[in-house]
Amino acid sequence: MSLGGEKYIWADKKRILGIPMTFTYYALSDDRIFVETGLFNIQDDEALLYRIRDISMSRTLFQRMLGLGTIKIASSDLSLPVIVLKNIRYPEEVKEIIHENVERAKIERRIHIGEFSTYGMDGEMQDFEEIRHTQI
Repeated sequence: MSLGGEKYIWADKKRILGIPMTFTYYALSDDRIFVETGLFNIQDDEALLYRIRDISMSRTLFQRMLGLGTIKIASSDLSLPVIVLKNIRYPEEVKEIIHENVERAKIERRIHIGEFSTYGMDGEMQDFEEIRHTQI
């Protein structure tokens, strides 16, 4: 990655058939996650770790055969609400590394995020986001 001076906890490239022959780079520092895409026109995105809300992982049959996986990260950052780390090696370990660093970043900043849910008019349980959008 071209980001100078930053020390990374983890870094990888998006892979095709298990080979890192793309121009998409991923990296994790102690306080941010970075995504860089492009060869001639480069797009750099980053999100602060304490803003990450959810981390999920998926692996298709083909990805499993190649030892790859995709991690999807939901963030409260308005400019980058979803980060997708596609076709990376060792996805289980990377997911755990991200999770541990997100929790550490939240503790360091004394961030506590609670989850809200309630029952709607029809008796069904709703998430806070659903309530906020339906009752306005």
